[in-house]
Amino acid sequence: MSLVTPIGINLDGRSAVVVGAGPVATRRARLLVRAGAALTVIAPTLCDDMTELLASIDFSHRTTGTPQARWVPRSFEPGDLDSAWITATATGISDVDNAVAQRAEELRIFCFKDGDPSGATAWAPALHEYGDATIAVVSSRTSQPKPRRTVTLRDKIASLLRTTTVATHRAPAPARRTPAMGEVILVGGGPGAVELLTLAAQRAIDEAEVLIIDRLAPREVLTWMGKDVEVLDVGKSGGNHPVSQSEINELLVSRALAGKRVVRLKGGDPYVFGRGGEELDAARAAGIPVRVIPGISSAIAVPAAAGIPVTHRGVSRGFSVITAHSQLTEVPVAQDHTLVLLMGVAQLESVASTLLGQGNSPDTPCAIIEDGFGARQRTTIATLSTLAQRAREVGVVPPAITVIGDVVLRGDVLRESLEGFGSAQHSAR
Repeated sequence: MSLVTPIGINLDGRSAVVVGAGPVATRRARLLVRAGAALTVIAPTLCDDMTELLASIDFSHRTTGTPQARWVPRSFEPGDLDSAWITATATGISDVDNAVAQRAEELRIFCFKDGDPSGATAWAPALHEYGDATIAVVSSRTSQPKPRRTVTLRDKIASLLRTTTVATHRAPAPARRTPAMGEVILVGGGPGAVELLTLAAQRAIDEAEVLIIDRLAPREVLTWMGKDVEVLDVGKSGGNHPVSQSEINELLVSRALAGKRVVRLKGGDPYVFGRGGEELDAARAAGIPVRVIPGISSAIAVPAAAGIPVTHRGVSRGFSVITAHSQLTEVPVAQDHTLVLLMGVAQLESVASTLLGQGNSPDTPCAIIEDGFGARQRTTIATLSTLAQRAREVGVVPPAITVIGDVVLRGDVLRESLEGFGSAQHSAR
């Protein structure tokens, strides 16, 4: 029996090559990006998750001019590994994966190899973040790595640490279920940063047997999932709803009726424009037990990520949260009131026109915060009269939240207090 030597390696800025672009390759890519590697993906086409991953990190090193990630849209060639420090292959084609592993062996590069772990020289660990430490569990036998066992052990360690650390604050553990009784847990994932998940949310995700995840939920949790967990991605974007709400409701109900613990992970809070109430109603109508774990609302957290409080003494005494698709006629017209717009990049011109028509000042300060707490977070400052024009000039893209009101002027004052999360601000004025 040969033993695996668990060591920490510094991949920051060093080249990592992933061959393949399906779900497994994306998980390996997330692991390498998490370590700070400069990622190259070799594949003719990309799955949705890999596309989203690459898009999220293209801006990571904009200040240095060094690309953090790139996609080479073709099949693998031996020269692709010449400058790599580590590689992963997960194409689903054994001849290709064997060729990658063989070339890596020739170049003395460590290689993750999907579908044939015994033929690999590196194995993906099951990870758990604990404060400023990372706990990694790997199989000790190179001949027969056991990923499911390592995930189970990781989960037990994570559960023990949470029990030890927050025993006085923990909610009662879920009751043991008979195979015939499932449940649905509606979980708010917050604005997308995994650090902002609540302890209750983390515990629910750890215990999930089925995970139904939104596009704006913290995607890093996908690296926590064991192979025995069914993951269903039902992400929606503007104008693109590949899975309708009625279909999502059916997924929740059908999996729970099959005796599964179903976690519905949503961005922000399930009850703030998240259709959590509709999903709760669907589950209850089918006689399924439902729990709700609130999340940090993006409507408040994303402005805070830009240093903007939605209320501030002497500046704003209240705030309204609406989607830009909603009617604006009931929004108070007052200098001391803040308006927070969700999901409204394409409607900024009509929103501004309506608010100006209601008597709001053309000089009202506005801020558009893109990808709050994400890798490409950026704040664009404008006035109500220039809002739509500035958005077009800088190329604002969703997800983005717009804040309208004098509190926007507080952004520079409070920004330093939130340095622990997300990337640095990139204000466009």
